[in-house]
Amino acid sequence: MRNQALVRMGLPVMTLWWREMVRFVRQRSRLVGAFVQPVLFWILLGAGLSPSFRPPGMPEGTDYVEYFYPGIIALILLFTAIFATISVVEDRREGFLQAVLVAPVSRSAIVLGQALGGTTLALVQGGLFLVLAPAAGIRLTVLSALGAIGVMFLVAFGLTSLGLVIAWWIDSTQGFHAIMNLILLPIWFLSGAFFPASGLPAWLRWVMKLNPLTYGVAALRHCLYLGRPALVGQIPPLFSSVVLSAVFGLLAFVGAMAVARRSTS
Repeated sequence: MRNQALVRMGLPVMTLWWREMVRFVRQRSRLVGAFVQPVLFWILLGAGLSPSFRPPGMPEGTDYVEYFYPGIIALILLFTAIFATISVVEDRREGFLQAVLVAPVSRSAIVLGQALGGTTLALVQGGLFLVLAPAAGIRLTVLSALGAIGVMFLVAFGLTSLGLVIAWWIDSTQGFHAIMNLILLPIWFLSGAFFPASGLPAWLRWVMKLNPLTYGVAALRHCLYLGRPALVGQIPPLFSSVVLSAVFGLLAFVGAMAVARRSTS
């Protein structure tokens, strides 16, 4: 009975996960939107701001291109979450989601398959960008790369699950984009990806402390500079950042399941 339950849960999860992989391969434009655009941001903003912009709290000997690098990884994960979860809105419009909902499959399995599909795509694209770490002046080791990939998984899972909360709730692509831009982009800007919290007004520092992505970006910085703590700057500790990122991912996933169970699509 237990094995049968696992098969009933695992088969739809893997099917929906594989569908996201196939859809991504067939829609190459998603790669441009989720990967190439953040890389252009990194090159243009990093090169443009590096000579003249040095925010308080940035570690000594670190230029802005290097400081901005972990933030761009977070932006790639964010963009991939947006592109992956908008498929829920498209599936609803095309009738695929209704067909899945009437099948003998639990909503939990549906949401998990969608979340893992988006997380895998984000992890692949973030891993590709990780190869460019030496170009940013960051020396990666096997341990630091594995740690960064683990953190990227947690962050991607949390962002994708948060995107699913919105996608299961909104029934139009226009409304989805409006809500995502209203919520997710400010989350990225106020995560320490673009500028550190040091030197900001007290109220804005508190907003950054309450932002769950702040801890994902902090954990990523710690992993990239593993063994060189002086280069990470004044950010939350690694252990608490990883724990809070995992808690955020779990809560976002539970929220996505709750919204999906209430859906009557």
